[in-house]
Amino acid sequence: MRAVFGVLSLLIVVAIIGVLAKKQLSPAPVKVAPADAGLALSALESGATPQQQSQQIQNQVRQSIESAMQQTRPMPEDK
Repeated sequence: MRAVFGVLSLLIVVAIIGVLAKKQLSPAPVKVAPADAGLALSALESGATPQQQSQQIQNQVRQSIESAMQQTRPMPEDK
């Protein structure tokens, strides 16, 4: 009787581990930042040529990256 409970408990543990592993290995959904879509949309609606639109989008992305790099990170407290 002990052997039966031992085998059943092992099978339950293996099933739980299998479900968790499947969740971990499944691809995560890709999220698109709405701010980037707004930048591209405003450049496309300006009535410029495709080359000018491309330059506008590149400049806006460059500016947003530079502003993100300028922000200071909080320093951890030393203990």
